[in-house]
Amino acid sequence: MTTLKLNKKSDDTQPKASKAPLRRGSSNERDRSVSAAKVMAPSPDKAAAPTIEKAKQRNHRFDGKAHGSPYSEDTSGTVNSSPANSNTAKPAKPAGLDTRTAPRPDRNEPQYRQAPRRGGKVRDGYDSLATPQYGAAAKAAYKSTAISTDLPRLSKVMAERGICSRREADEWIANSWVMVDGEIIDTLGTRINPDAEIIISSYAHEVQSEAVTIILHKPVGYVSGQAEDDYEPAIVLVHPDNEWLDDPNINPQHRKEFQRRFLTGLAPAGRLDIDSTGMLVLTQDGRVARHLIGEDSMVEKEYLVRVEGELSDADMQRLNFGLSLDGEKLKPAKVSWQNEDQLRFVLREGKKRQIRRMCEMVGLHVVGLKRVRIGSVNLGKLPPGQWRYLRHDERF
Repeated sequence: MTTLKLNKKSDDTQPKASKAPLRRGSSNERDRSVSAAKVMAPSPDKAAAPTIEKAKQRNHRFDGKAHGSPYSEDTSGTVNSSPANSNTAKPAKPAGLDTRTAPRPDRNEPQYRQAPRRGGKVRDGYDSLATPQYGAAAKAAYKSTAISTDLPRLSKVMAERGICSRREADEWIANSWVMVDGEIIDTLGTRINPDAEIIISSYAHEVQSEAVTIILHKPVGYVSGQAEDDYEPAIVLVHPDNEWLDDPNINPQHRKEFQRRFLTGLAPAGRLDIDSTGMLVLTQDGRVARHLIGEDSMVEKEYLVRVEGELSDADMQRLNFGLSLDGEKLKPAKVSWQNEDQLRFVLREGKKRQIRRMCEMVGLHVVGLKRVRIGSVNLGKLPPGQWRYLRHDERF
């Protein structure tokens, strides 16, 4: 048997390629061994200039027609070789045509008092020629067409009628749950007639009925609202481990099971100082918050205050009525002795550290302060640091 050995010829003159190079279909292929010739921009004074055509660009801002520069075609189809910056005569403008694209400022008025630039569409009934664009006439026209700000906002009317809070009203309006005089309102800030008929969707009533109100016995060392000065907010105490399960007024068969959604939007309705203890109300219901801390709230709040010092009869009368804080006269209060070293305060307002400042004005030093009642709801035997739900039979 004879074995043949085939040797592959190597051609060092040809470059090695993994696959065949791509060839152009045109026969007029440029010789790449020679550098390409440079293309010079044509000058306007050459004879070949009229034959040059540039791409036309539509001007959508004005008339939408194609415009070429510096060469453009006229209506006859011939090429106009005149540059755009030449001193050729421009066509006359039609008489009575308003070509202004923006109102000009009035030199007789300061810049900050200039009337706003107003635009519009013909389909909206806007007439740019008949409507004044600037100056005093434009201001008068704007005031005549502006929405009246004398009417109250829908959310404010709903809050004043006790339907819900303003925050809840904004949520209901955004969800299209509010109907005014037979029309569904879904735009925030809508102004309505104060006597308008307001109908609320059943979905809003269901959400409102699921809102919870919690009674918490706040201990000393917790703040009512946001955390401050390394003190934790009282809401951190609201979790299942701190729920008061020994409430004798709750039927175990109807006990409400704690859910994490109860913490969403839960906010304190009133404040209690860091060094004070007692009853703190946290609620998701805007009606409860408005009833307790609204501007027109008249809900009584009862405190037991342990004091040191001497109190005369005249100062006792001043505590009941006659003191002023922050330049405002305080509302009448009910102050009496609970025992030898403890006073009982009943207030209808809640200024910052009000009781402590009132006592300092009559020479007393507050040793301890505890809130035991808000409205008709009592703190009772609720232990410090624990909480319970507001019962259905309780009203502030």
